[in-house]
Amino acid sequence: MARQFTLRSGTMHAEITERSAALRVLRDGERDLVVSWPEDGPIPYYSGTLLAPWPNRVGGARYTFEGREHRLPVNEEDRGNALHGLVAETDWTAVEWLSVEDEHGFVRLAHTITPTPGYPFTVALEVRYSLTPGGLTTTLTAENTGDTDAPYGCGPHPWLLAGDDVERYELHVPAGRVLLVDDRLLPRALEDVSGTPYDFTVPRVVGDTAVDHAFTGLAADASGQAAVRLRGPEGGVEVRWDASVLPWVQVCTGTGLGHRGLAVEPMTCPPDAFNSGTDLIVLRPGEKTEASWTISPC
Repeated sequence: MARQFTLRSGTMHAEITERSAALRVLRDGERDLVVSWPEDGPIPYYSGTLLAPWPNRVGGARYTFEGREHRLPVNEEDRGNALHGLVAETDWTAVEWLSVEDEHGFVRLAHTITPTPGYPFTVALEVRYSLTPGGLTTTLTAENTGDTDAPYGCGPHPWLLAGDDVERYELHVPAGRVLLVDDRLLPRALEDVSGTPYDFTVPRVVGDTAVDHAFTGLAADASGQAAVRLRGPEGGVEVRWDASVLPWVQVCTGTGLGHRGLAVEPMTCPPDAFNSGTDLIVLRPGEKTEASWTISPC
């Protein structure tokens, strides 16, 4: 069984596992803020995992980078896509851990993506989970330790909880544009949210609106932070991040999955960015990139 690490701070409690470097539990007092799962798994619907070196999908599990075509393993078989990167089901290694009872704590884990069919690049990843009374901050750093350029994108996959019934959640997504998709959930058109069912710029109840879309055009506060917020019968929870680093967010109500919660996934790039090139990060040899997000009660 993978090692587990418990962090506590004030009323906050988090549990991180070396399996997928995943956030397994996040709780404020007696209230769960994210969907949890048993220590020995399985991990349902990528709950709490990290998505790298791409978030969301690569259409047809193939892409061309710097003139060469690459074919990735298909792991979304019904749609023929490569889903959620290469590390969501990989064991990581804890390299540092500090837990000061009822004050603060952090754990740092590492994993290196080595060349594989479809992704012949070397990218060293490090993630730091830091818990304070205000919430859990996750920082993911990637460094190209190979000798060729590498395409890269990332994001997290928490399923947030504000009660058992997603249809009763009040949702606020401060995004002006939504990426409409085809039946394979690949990009079709980027449109203004106004006049679509996906306009949550003013908080409103989810109801029977099925959402599994990427949003951009994020409205940030004076410090550059954007936040998606849920409120429900059991209280509120939010994810906030630097909108200049993570200019996209995937929101999924899980309609039809029979899964609890609502997924909120800040992303550096949209779905199928390996093909479109939209906001794709190209890491030169020796270059690093970093992204952070914080989950808090609200």
